[in-house]
Amino acid sequence: MSSKNAIILAAGKGTRMKSKLYKVLHRVCGKTMVDHVLTQVQAADMDNIVTVVGFGADAVKEELGNRTKYVVQEKQLGTGNAVLQAESLLGDLDGVTIVVSGDTPLFTTKTFENLISYHQNKKAAVTILTSKAPDPTGYGRIIRNDLGIVEKIVEQKDATETEQRIDEINTGVYAFDNRLLFSALHKITNNNAQGEYYLTDVIEILKNEGQTIAAYRMNDFYESMGVNDRVALAQANKIMRKRINEEHMRNGVSMINPEDTYIDYGVEIGSDTVIEPGVQLKGKTVIGSDCYIGANSEIRNSVIHDNVTVTSSLIEDSEMMDHSDIGPNSHLRPHAVIGKHVHLGNFVEVKKAEIGEGTKVGHLTYVGNAKLGRNINVGCGVVFVNYDGAKKHETDVGDDSFIGSNSNLIAPLKVSDHSFIAAGSTITDQVNKYDMAIARSRQTNKPGYFKKLPYQKD
Repeated sequence: MSSKNAIILAAGKGTRMKSKLYKVLHRVCGKTMVDHVLTQVQAADMDNIVTVVGFGADAVKEELGNRTKYVVQEKQLGTGNAVLQAESLLGDLDGVTIVVSGDTPLFTTKTFENLISYHQNKKAAVTILTSKAPDPTGYGRIIRNDLGIVEKIVEQKDATETEQRIDEINTGVYAFDNRLLFSALHKITNNNAQGEYYLTDVIEILKNEGQTIAAYRMNDFYESMGVNDRVALAQANKIMRKRINEEHMRNGVSMINPEDTYIDYGVEIGSDTVIEPGVQLKGKTVIGSDCYIGANSEIRNSVIHDNVTVTSSLIEDSEMMDHSDIGPNSHLRPHAVIGKHVHLGNFVEVKKAEIGEGTKVGHLTYVGNAKLGRNINVGCGVVFVNYDGAKKHETDVGDDSFIGSNSNLIAPLKVSDHSFIAAGSTITDQVNKYDMAIARSRQTNKPGYFKKLPYQKD
């Protein structure tokens, strides 16, 4: 039975990244490079996926989980040696195997599918994925004969002046006949300057054995870009970001300036939502339809329902229901749930709290570890005092209550429905239904005191 297999090469440390983090774990639009590759490979309906790990093996396994099988390349002896480690899992199978590097995050499922289809139609032993490069310097060149048949791959340092003018380059992705691949891998040597076993040597071996060598040329060169340093990482992020933004716009999202809009891979956005410049949508964020996300807002791992307005605010691990609004300059910290038609004004911070439908929190207020009911008015400068220095405590405020400005609600506390908290109060005890709570000193006026001040003139 014929199988479709993939080998992802993710064993290298990536010294040119100058980083403590292993190269394939650097992120492009919120997702690690190796995860991008695995995601696109998975979507091509593979029977087996094997990831070759080495440096940082445990970290890569933790990142990818059980979505792939793993083999370990104990010593970095070249790409040919890396692929050979998968023989124990794939060596006895009939079918096709693609080999792709874990530091090429821009490849798409469609490209992998086209490569496999072309390979099978040509009945080739190996099909090289190629592209036309705007500047081929540094890449291996694809040398074809007069009939267009691939003769060989010539590396930059070995290319003649004529060969260096060729702009068709090797992307480093291949489709192999699986059995022929592992047979040829046992025949390659490390007789080269690096003392490594190169996967590209398999092509010469198969050609000398009379096997068919094919090349499939993809249209988008930038899709094949590998990331070896921070400059390339920034370029990959830019390309991926453009791809993501264009897809959202085609799906009915308006972006005032897409070049200054940063959306992670996998973020969902409904139609007729408008996104202003400087917005960052990160992680597992979902934005509904008909929303307005104002300039310089940042939303992380949050769910924003329909018809929500976010004005220059930070939202993390929280949820905003239909027709609610926030900002400017407000902050939803983790586990904030904002109900329908709730208004949160400027400089409001909410953490681990539920705010019921129709409630208004105008400005300069902190709501932490609390549950607020419906149609409550929270005045300016209110503080839900939830921390006693050791533990967090809860405050529960009932429906249709009024919390006057500059009040402190000391948790644990229950404020019943239809209660009234007078401005400037510090509340420590339960407030019953229909009660007004006042907790402040009475005003005392000193007649004529102003004239007694030493710096005042008669």
